[in-house]
Amino acid sequence: MNKNMGKFAESVVKFRWIIIITALVLTIVLGYQVKNLKINSDVLSSLPDDDPAASLYKKVGTQFGGNDMGMIVLETDNIFKTEVLQHVKQITDSIKITHGISTITSITNVIDIKNNDGGIEIGKLLDEYNLPKSKQQLDSLKAYVLSKDMYKGAIVSDDGTATLIMFTILNDVDKQAVAKNVKGKIEALNFPEKLYFGGLPMMMNDVSNLIVADIIWLLPLVFLLIAFVLLLSFRSASGVILPLLTAGLAVVWTLGIMVLAGYELTMISNEIPIILLAVGSAYTIHVLNRINQTRDGVNNKVVINALSYIILPVFLAAVTTAVGFISFIFGSYLTMIRDFGIFTALGIAFSFILSITVVPAIISIIPANKKKDNEKSGLEKKSLLSDKALKPLVSLLFKHPKYTLIAWGVLIAISIVGMSLVKTSVNMADYFKKDNPTRVSEDIMQKKFGGSMPVFVVFKGDMQSPDVLKTMKKAENYMKQFPDITTAQSVADLIEEMNDVMGEGKKIPDEKAKIEQLWFLLDGQDIMPQLVSGNLDEGIIQSKFASVESKSMSDFVKYMDKFIKENSTADCNIEVTGMPSVYEKLNHSLLQSQFSSLILAILMVLLIVGIMMHSFAQGVYATIPILSTIAILFGFMGFSGIPLDIATVLVGSIALGIGIDYSIHIITHYNHVFKETGDINIALEDTIMKGGKAVVINVISVAAGFLVLLFSQIVPLQNFGALVALSMFGSGLGALTLLPVILILANRKKKIIKS
Repeated sequence: MNKNMGKFAESVVKFRWIIIITALVLTIVLGYQVKNLKINSDVLSSLPDDDPAASLYKKVGTQFGGNDMGMIVLETDNIFKTEVLQHVKQITDSIKITHGISTITSITNVIDIKNNDGGIEIGKLLDEYNLPKSKQQLDSLKAYVLSKDMYKGAIVSDDGTATLIMFTILNDVDKQAVAKNVKGKIEALNFPEKLYFGGLPMMMNDVSNLIVADIIWLLPLVFLLIAFVLLLSFRSASGVILPLLTAGLAVVWTLGIMVLAGYELTMISNEIPIILLAVGSAYTIHVLNRINQTRDGVNNKVVINALSYIILPVFLAAVTTAVGFISFIFGSYLTMIRDFGIFTALGIAFSFILSITVVPAIISIIPANKKKDNEKSGLEKKSLLSDKALKPLVSLLFKHPKYTLIAWGVLIAISIVGMSLVKTSVNMADYFKKDNPTRVSEDIMQKKFGGSMPVFVVFKGDMQSPDVLKTMKKAENYMKQFPDITTAQSVADLIEEMNDVMGEGKKIPDEKAKIEQLWFLLDGQDIMPQLVSGNLDEGIIQSKFASVESKSMSDFVKYMDKFIKENSTADCNIEVTGMPSVYEKLNHSLLQSQFSSLILAILMVLLIVGIMMHSFAQGVYATIPILSTIAILFGFMGFSGIPLDIATVLVGSIALGIGIDYSIHIITHYNHVFKETGDINIALEDTIMKGGKAVVINVISVAAGFLVLLFSQIVPLQNFGALVALSMFGSGLGALTLLPVILILANRKKKIIKS
């Protein structure tokens, strides 16, 4: 027995009451903090400040009154009715006075440029205090609106059955709270027309609601499911209570620390409680399993001996699992993924500490009970698992090791084909099920108004310069040639429209003096701060992107880069940003992050396992089954059409971190028995029959915890849960089949019984 491990085990038993009381106090203190935990589903807040596209996107929001664009579509049989227009006005007025709203545009307040006795009249499309009432007035309005590019397809649908109300939210407010407030106020009006809420702020608010619903519903379900698995496995109260206790305490401690550190739950970190419940209980399972395997001696001695043995493999399991999460710190584009990695690793550390301190401390205060041979509990009892599965497995592995290798080889070969089919997805609408109101709204936005993803082209230069404005108009026309750009608006449109009304033709005037005259008439209009900076040295083209396909976004970014290179000058610098640019960068980073985090995790796991086991070869042996499982996992993603997104990008490293645990426990048990017997057959049989039981229970318990995510309302989390569960079954199977075969083939010459 390792002296250091033995001393530690003795200290745990000696200071058991101090350990239990300390854990209780920490739980009360940190648990009190959990009530202050907030949810932040804003993806934009997680964009890195050092990325050019993200930085420019944030700057546009600050410079031009916000870049978080919310949208409301009001749909009916005919928009051009007095009562419908009245409802649009009520919605507009209600949103306008909502705290946090920067701008709002609708058919009832949109700018209009008309000829008035040879001059220009700039005002509103509608007199909000005198809306058209007669059929003639309404028909005239309809004909006028649908004849103008400024309105058709932009503010009113081509068929006149829907109108769009757009609003932007200030950058320095709680955007989710504003979106929630807006939606609540509008729904309370109870209009007969159909209302659809879209845009990123509205989606983020809906995601937050889904996260809350998932936590309330899924956490108890995970708890009960794991409890059921543990009850079937251990057949004792301690076997159920203690694993769930350590996992539950780890959850409370982690969330409490998050609050104290000023962090919030995000679309990624909301998985932490479920992960810790599923994974955190595993370490206690192994501790209990080892204690149950020792059937003689007084209680405290049993605890000390079992703990001395199990600390190292449990420590290795915890470290390698934590490494899988820590790897997200490096190479992740979104800060929310990095934060997720840090706090999940912290939770894993808490789970480990609790399993080797609080659990043995509690067991040691239970009255000593020397078990009789006929009083074996839980894992020790004769079971169907041992007789019908593990024993035949041992026989198969020794008789036909090559067949096992061939079977795994075929699976891996097929999976490699599937890996080439894996696609990426960064579309937020994909977070919702197809029948979800939010998803339906986004489909309506795309069908009627060309989508809800904002696109901004930023021009730095004199906004009253003919050359700059002509370049801006050229850029608009160039953008509209791209299939997924349906509308575009800039100050160049207004100048061009005014020049046309004046009878000079629909073009940008050649003289700056002429532009300045027209500009004078635009001063004070609500729309101007949305389009140009206060000192007129910057302006933007506002547009929307229709497609949600990653390839289309990537093609658009390249398309605009070509224009910028050809037209950007010292007097007119051009940059493009918006959700397609951000999503394209995010899409690229998903692959990069997956590759870098996985490679880092593999190297760290190899190093740690090799050092702790004093054998690099055994580090490689332990890693082979999980790497094979990861290959099968990505192959399954390719064949099943599950995309790589901001949730499923985590799966590879998580599968490695958690799945390696099973190989570690198998190798540790094998080394222990082989050292005592010198016989591979005996060592492997004992390992599979005893250690294999804990692995199977662990696999079922952890997989069950993640499979609960199939009941989530958030689609990527459903995929995430299914994939992690699949990886658990795969890594468990690899540890019990592929790893023993590798050990058999690698150590055949050592099959000598010690004298």
